[in-house]
Amino acid sequence: MKRTSIIVLASAVIAFPVVARAQVAGSTLLGVEATELRAVATGLSVRKQVLGQRVFNEKNEAIGVVDDLIVAPDKAASYAIVMAGGFIGMDRHDVAIPVSQFRVVDGKFFLDGATKKVLEEMPAFEYAR
Repeated sequence: MKRTSIIVLASAVIAFPVVARAQVAGSTLLGVEATELRAVATGLSVRKQVLGQRVFNEKNEAIGVVDDLIVAPDKAASYAIVMAGGFIGMDRHDVAIPVSQFRVVDGKFFLDGATKKVLEEMPAFEYAR
């Protein structure tokens, strides 16, 4: 019985070879379509243009620094983690701000209506363990 099962399985593999699928330019199997590449290329690079950047309010006062970027599990919203207080890890106060609340002008990040005090009074963000 066992030998028969192995022969049947081997025959099925030989009769129905696996067909490899390759991504065709412009297809949506994996990655982005060729038409989307321009939008991707003109977007902000987190590593090069976002992380470590200072955040300003509408009065051009520095109120924090972008320390991280979080994409929600459902990918519906992204959040910037702004270091709003502390010095070299002492009394550090990170807050999560939806990226939709930022305004970017000439590569500078603005959070209108915010002050250092407002950010320090927000609930602290802590990473899940």
